[in-house]
Amino acid sequence: MANMSFTDETVRFEFDDSDKKEIGETLASVYKSLGEKGYNPINQMVGYVLSGDPAYIPRHNDARNKIRRFDRDDIVEELIKNYLKQQGVDL
Repeated sequence: MANMSFTDETVRFEFDDSDKKEIGETLASVYKSLGEKGYNPINQMVGYVLSGDPAYIPRHNDARNKIRRFDRDDIVEELIKNYLKQQGVDL
């Protein structure tokens, strides 16, 4: 079996805080656009984040272009941070 060059060391992931507010505003806008088109916004956004397939997000209100401005890793990080804050975790 080929060596896949994975390491047992923890890799540090850094996130630029300057986009946090913009990511949140974009997610809210995309959520609204999905709802307006009759989609289940959560299901569609999860599909996009997991697959990277922009077809999960409609072009309505430029939602597809808006969400694609951000790296999916940054979106996931922002979602996790907000969830943990709501759970009372000090970050």
